[in-house]
Amino acid sequence: MPLARRIPPGTRQPGGEPRRIRGTTARRRLAADRFGRWLVAAGGVGIIATILGILLFILIEVWPLFGGARVEPLAGVRDARLDPAALVIDEYRTHAVSLDRDGRVRIVDLERGVVDDELPLAGDVGAPDGPPTALAPVSGRPVVAGGFADGRVVVRTVSFAISFDDTGRRLVAPEVSAPTVLAAPGTEGRTVVRLAVAASPAGDELAVAAAWADGTLHVFHTTREENDFTGEVETSVEDRPLEPLAGGPPAALAVSARGERVLAATADGRLALYEAGDPRPSSVSGPGAPVTALTWLVGDRAAVVGRKDGAIEVWFPIRDRGETRSRIVFVRAFPPRDAPIAVLAPSLRNKGFVALDRGGGAGLYHSTSRRTLWRGEAGEAARTLVLAPRADGLLVGGSGQLALWRVDNPHPEISLGTLFGKVWYEGYPGPAWVWQSTGGTDDAEPKLSLVPLLVGTLKGTFYSLILAIPIGVLGAMYASQFMHPRLRNAVKPVVEIMAALPSVVLGFLAGLWLAPLIQRVFPGLLLTLVLVPLAVIAAGAVWHRLPARLRHRVPDGLEVVAFAAAIVAAMWLSFELSPWVESMVFGGSFPDWIHAVSGIPYDQRNAVIVGIAMGFAVIPIIFSVAEDAFSNVPRTLISGSLALGASRWQTVTRIVLPTASPGIFSAVMIGFGRAIGETMIVLMATGNTPIMSWFPFNGFRTLSANIAVEIPEAPYGGTLYRTLFFSALLLFALTFVINTVAEVVRQRLRGRYADL
Repeated sequence: MPLARRIPPGTRQPGGEPRRIRGTTARRRLAADRFGRWLVAAGGVGIIATILGILLFILIEVWPLFGGARVEPLAGVRDARLDPAALVIDEYRTHAVSLDRDGRVRIVDLERGVVDDELPLAGDVGAPDGPPTALAPVSGRPVVAGGFADGRVVVRTVSFAISFDDTGRRLVAPEVSAPTVLAAPGTEGRTVVRLAVAASPAGDELAVAAAWADGTLHVFHTTREENDFTGEVETSVEDRPLEPLAGGPPAALAVSARGERVLAATADGRLALYEAGDPRPSSVSGPGAPVTALTWLVGDRAAVVGRKDGAIEVWFPIRDRGETRSRIVFVRAFPPRDAPIAVLAPSLRNKGFVALDRGGGAGLYHSTSRRTLWRGEAGEAARTLVLAPRADGLLVGGSGQLALWRVDNPHPEISLGTLFGKVWYEGYPGPAWVWQSTGGTDDAEPKLSLVPLLVGTLKGTFYSLILAIPIGVLGAMYASQFMHPRLRNAVKPVVEIMAALPSVVLGFLAGLWLAPLIQRVFPGLLLTLVLVPLAVIAAGAVWHRLPARLRHRVPDGLEVVAFAAAIVAAMWLSFELSPWVESMVFGGSFPDWIHAVSGIPYDQRNAVIVGIAMGFAVIPIIFSVAEDAFSNVPRTLISGSLALGASRWQTVTRIVLPTASPGIFSAVMIGFGRAIGETMIVLMATGNTPIMSWFPFNGFRTLSANIAVEIPEAPYGGTLYRTLFFSALLLFALTFVINTVAEVVRQRLRGRYADL
């Protein structure tokens, strides 16, 4: 009887089902397989969740940038004596000082809702009977002023002394100074009809512009200096007469804090700009609707004009190149209101302001971003209003009452227009894309355009990929298809080790060693573009003219040593000839020649330096991925092409290259992503200047480098802080879109050449 043949476990028996795998080893194998699948799936889900979490965190930080302002009622005061023409409020919103139309200055406790004290504006200076004939509108500064029928102007400053009691409770004590009387020669007995007042942030300078009934205009500039040793206070007053306007007294006045600029509105809606040193107006605008309100924004470099038809406009004094006097130019307008503008109150914190029309409507605006942040109703009884010094409160005054509103307006200067559009900034000759997150003074306009950073990012990527793509792809093609295997086994690990070189080291070398070197030998670098190709062609010609018996002794792929020697010799000769080329072609100095030809100065740390340094960092990545793509082309395709009589070069260009194109494209995209997100190289090897230029010999700033530079100094939760997060979101979106497009293209290339 024959022995029964043993059937291995798991095999199918004739006419039967496969036997189940039994035993401890099989169970362990199945458990390990399941665990591996779960681990890989968990890792993939974890990576996706991490990326989505990062994206969600960035969105949470960015979202508040584009929100509007919230204005909510907070407290109110009712007193029949109140009829404010101008208001002053302390930074903690606990006390206010009201200059009423009856000529009285009243101190109001906003927390308790009562009037604590009152005193006449003129005090004991002997003002004529009756209320003031002109009261200065709201200026935002702690100062009130009025003009009288006898031609005199009386000014009082307001201060708020802050102290704390034993329990830590804050105490605010309003103090109104003694009246300061200002009088211009020849104006005695003439009625003051228009008045504007301003003060410096420190309160040591005060400016008053006054107009009398006969059209006379004067500017008073008061300076207060305290002796540090004796404590004595010395006050000096400068009186500057101005040329009267044609057509009578101005309809509105605005004066800068130091009195160097006065803006006056004529009866026919023209704007006249006066500057220090000249009593005549330096510029007069065209006619328009009658001006009903006028004020300078903080910094006194932009004026807001309110008109009878409800229009709200922003005007700049601009000084052209070579000119000594400024001209007033229209810059932008806001949506008009339904009634004439009654009051314009500037913010002391930013370029914002609040407008009140005669119908009781109010609005909160920002000049730079051109945003209408809030529109509401202040009430038909509203006569004036003022923003708190911290721009977190709005005090509205009407007949017999005051109303305090809380204002939440954290990021008024940001809009899509300021981030991506051209903005006309104060003092600029026209609209421009500018990134300048900080200024020389606190009242400087923040300039947060991301366009220069986008251009810098693309510029650095472009110049680096010009070098990296040809060298990386062609080097990979040669190493994979032509180089001797032993030499390839030595070259490829070296190139891959190059990818591990820290970018901070490359940036350090590029900024401190390469940049000065390139500046000295740049003509030689240009000469290499000519001599190196000629040397390669000459080496190839010499190689082919050698006897066949000598060429056949060299293994295929090792002839690269001879070509490498020719390239090194050509580069050495190019740099040796650099001084001669610079003298003969560029007049002895290549940087000076570039400046003379282009008008742009040569920066030592420029896009060429970044292109070389970042190209050195990107080449290994492109080389490694592209070399794998070339090596993965089936050998059967190559052998078949060669067997049919195609040359090695024809096989590589017509068979290998198309087949490997999806992998090559992936290599280029990976290199692109590496270049676009690079930080340390561009931070250290370029001038890090956010300028709009594709010129290769000046610097730039990228999105990633800007984040690295600015984020340590950005206040948490502030506008700059969130704008940097928005730039990170933009960089995230940019790389996501590019990678998505790259994957779509790769899949199409793969499908197209899959049948080769």
